[in-house]
Amino acid sequence: MAGVKVKEQVIRIIQELPDEVSIDDIMAELYFKLQIDTGLKELDNGKGIAHEEVEKRMSKWLSR
Repeated sequence: MAGVKVKEQVIRIIQELPDEVSIDDIMAELYFKLQIDTGLKELDNGKGIAHEEVEKRMSKWLSR
């Protein structure tokens, strides 16, 4: 959604939620979107972790 203003993004996200949504659900959805956007920006800036490194780190938990 590059180029779309934040307010417009928030309105679109809320409009896509069910009519019976709670404020907590709205806040959770907006927080989730924030985390996704932050993660994507980090990846764009080369701050991600290689897939192989993730597998290496996770293997400690997955081998139990």
